[in-house]
Amino acid sequence: MILRQFLHRDPVGISYLFGCGGKATAAVVDPVGDTQPYLQAAENAGMKINFVIDTHVHADHLSAGRALAEAAGAPYVLSAEAGVAFPFKAVREGEILPLGNVTAKVLHTPGHTPEHICILVTDHTRGEEPWFVLSGHTLMVGDLGRTELATSAEEGAKQLFRSAGRLKELPDDVEVLAGAYAGSVCGRRLSGKPWSTIGFEKRHNQAFMIADEAEFIRFMVSEIPPAPPEAAKIRAVNSGLAAKAA
Repeated sequence: MILRQFLHRDPVGISYLFGCGGKATAAVVDPVGDTQPYLQAAENAGMKINFVIDTHVHADHLSAGRALAEAAGAPYVLSAEAGVAFPFKAVREGEILPLGNVTAKVLHTPGHTPEHICILVTDHTRGEEPWFVLSGHTLMVGDLGRTELATSAEEGAKQLFRSAGRLKELPDDVEVLAGAYAGSVCGRRLSGKPWSTIGFEKRHNQAFMIADEAEFIRFMVSEIPPAPPEAAKIRAVNSGLAAKAA
């Protein structure tokens, strides 16, 4: 297994390159900014980028996903639920993206956005149990993702409650590699530590701990941080529905 984490400060976010070193095949998740660091990291590891994945259509930053996919000659992967205006590789719940001895399983986890997916990763040279989940903005270290990008904040919270329940079913030792950390507007109580485990978040993440749906909805729709001032425009650009500003 090869895993590289890219921490971004402006905007705050986390990208990942991971895959099978033995078979020289990799994927990049939630790329931000210049494409060159991802291409260079793959080259340094002797790997080819076979998939570029966005966990959702972002509204807090311009995605580098399509540009990186084009540069790498790889498919650009989004949920089949994504309403975008360009061709992409549509993936659905349970679909497997093969990366040599590593497999990436798609989990449809709506709530933060309707099309959100998480990626559950297993390294079969180590064992048949999943090792980590790339959780995007569904489950982060210290909170769950804001929900007002759904039809309504309340409807998003209902979806997120079910998605959180699915992630709670994962083994406690599965590592949580989220798409954001402290400073991001996509959560409220985010830690500056950019990784955790399912078990630790079960015990210490206030939102993730709530078992009652009504209580969860009340909690998630309170204290929602202000959205980025151009969130709707950014999401439209990332969806191909609006042109990127010159």
